[in-house]
Amino acid sequence: MESEKLKPPVSASILVLFALILFSLQLMSTATQESSELSALYSWLLLINALGSVVLLALVVANIYALARQLKKREAGSRLTTRMLSLFVLQALAPAAIVFYFSMQFLHQGIDSWFNVEIDRAMEDALELSQASLDQRMHWHLMQTRQLAEKLRLGSDGFTAHEIENYRAQVGAAEMTLFSRQGRIIASSSANPTDILPSIPDEQTWLQLRQSDDYVALAPVSENELMIRSIVAVRGLDTWYIQALFPVPLRIADLADSVEFAFVRYQEMNFLRDSLKLTFSLALSLVLLMSLLAAIWVAFISIRNIVAPVKELVKGTQAVASGHYDQQLPVAAQDDLGFLVESFNIMTQRIARARDEIRRAGVEVENQRAYLETILANLTAGVISFDSRYKIRTANQAAFRIFHVHVNQFIGQSLLSLAEEHSELSEPLKSIQRLLEQADDIWQQRIAFLGQNGRRELLCRGTPMFSHDGARVGAVVVFDDVTDLIQAQKNAAWGEVARRLAHEIKNPLTPIQLSAERLQLKLSAKLESGDADILQRSTRTIVQQVEAMKEMVDDFSEYAKTSKKQTVNVDLYALVQEVLGLYTLKSGVTVQAEQDKKRLCINGDPISIRQVLHNLLKNALEATEGHGHIEIDMRRMQKNNSDFIEIGFFDDGPGIREEQIEQIFEPYVTTKAKGTGLGLAIVKKIIEEHGGAIWVDTRHKQGAGFIIQLPAI
Repeated sequence: MESEKLKPPVSASILVLFALILFSLQLMSTATQESSELSALYSWLLLINALGSVVLLALVVANIYALARQLKKREAGSRLTTRMLSLFVLQALAPAAIVFYFSMQFLHQGIDSWFNVEIDRAMEDALELSQASLDQRMHWHLMQTRQLAEKLRLGSDGFTAHEIENYRAQVGAAEMTLFSRQGRIIASSSANPTDILPSIPDEQTWLQLRQSDDYVALAPVSENELMIRSIVAVRGLDTWYIQALFPVPLRIADLADSVEFAFVRYQEMNFLRDSLKLTFSLALSLVLLMSLLAAIWVAFISIRNIVAPVKELVKGTQAVASGHYDQQLPVAAQDDLGFLVESFNIMTQRIARARDEIRRAGVEVENQRAYLETILANLTAGVISFDSRYKIRTANQAAFRIFHVHVNQFIGQSLLSLAEEHSELSEPLKSIQRLLEQADDIWQQRIAFLGQNGRRELLCRGTPMFSHDGARVGAVVVFDDVTDLIQAQKNAAWGEVARRLAHEIKNPLTPIQLSAERLQLKLSAKLESGDADILQRSTRTIVQQVEAMKEMVDDFSEYAKTSKKQTVNVDLYALVQEVLGLYTLKSGVTVQAEQDKKRLCINGDPISIRQVLHNLLKNALEATEGHGHIEIDMRRMQKNNSDFIEIGFFDDGPGIREEQIEQIFEPYVTTKAKGTGLGLAIVKKIIEEHGGAIWVDTRHKQGAGFIIQLPAI
């Protein structure tokens, strides 16, 4: 791990590879020289360097492909790597291209300058000069040999080896030999005593001698010695040939060889001028290509090492953005990027601690909220909270039970939006909205409205909420449905009235009736016929009114007394049909009773339920005045996770005035000319004793409509 932290940007393997590349390029550069021993390996070195270039190109292409894939995947650091690499390539390629261009120009111009006209003429003149010098020397030695041959021809016939030794010394020859016409050695003399045999001409030389009388040419006697061979014919009785070998001075021989070698080499290079240009250009191009490819490859590795901490930082920030606040990055180096990574690690540690603290606080807040929601959900009072703009924030389950509207569906909206969707709640909701906007302190208001289940009364209490700095942040409204409580109070009051009527009024009625009947019995025979009739009518009126008062008192007593019902399972549809059988034959009203296919049974007192049906049918018949239509709908329904039987009574009579709907179930409230007004009050009392509810169906406009709901079994 420590070695990885201390690893330099360019590893040892890369340095070794660069050394090998430079060594190979140096060998190839040396091989381009003709005098080098590596010139024969030039092709192999060129091939090796070309393969190295291909390998470097493959590495660069592989890195470019990997970078392109990273760009396509939008990986972290890919764009930064691309920008840095592009900048590096531009900075490296621009000067390299300039140097390469001018190097190629200098190379071609330099090679062309080697082979201009002046150099060509100078090389030819030098060669001609060396040849002329040798030709002059050979001609001089040929003249010496001819003079010697003339002396021999005029001399005596007796020719001794001593004489030829003298002649050799006179002309300064290194060797002198006298041959017969057949090529036999007659006499020979040499300046080197170790030379036993003289130098013998070859067949080609003898052929030329037979065609002409003399011969002169350069003749290499040994590996490092060059001599002038001069042969002249000696005419006499028999033709002889004298051969003289004159040494060429070493300096002249070296200069002649050097000039000749230079001229030949110059001609070869002139012939291979384009090949030289191609060779040097190829070598220079290969050096540039390998250098650039190696530099780009190293740039990839170096930039990757530089960008690696940045990529790790990007991944770390992405992890933090995703919620992984415990992300820790390895510190690769103690530089500026390492300091940045360490700062990132410290930041994530602090964020993680803050997250844990917030999480614990959030859990505590969530527990408190769940506890509060549990309390609110189990409250019988409805609770609705509002924000600073009086938009609904929360609502508990009791709000639904009271309004029969899913208030949670209107979160983020005002009560006016709820009122637009549910017109039956328009009046109370507008009142609450107005109180919310106007009240600066705790307020309380009783609000009555006519809902789907009849008249309801709410006791509303509101409290504005303020922040620590006194700014209004919202409000809370708590409302209770006190309809049943008020109705129970009214029922208790009416029951007390009924008991008092039964006690205070019913007891004196019997003596009054008996006294009136006795007066009629005692006085009718004693009065004249006219007075007797008056007495009889008056007595009958008193008795009738007393009976009416007794019936009224009995009705009040019936309303006030506690029910003593005997509950059994009752088939409502059968009971309705039984009651209908008593009315349909006595009136011209058509009665239609419908039920769904479900079982319609309740647990209740059949006598009390029959009384309810009697009262409602009697009211409907009286409303239709003997002609019209009565409709009874019966169905099974579910409400608040409980099963109910719903019975609807609808007629097409004159209906109920709107101002009477709120008090229609109260005692002594009636729409008929006659009656005590206790019928619907008793009906309501019986229904409520059975755990049900009854209300006026305000949606039924053509006549009156009553809806009863009773718990089903």
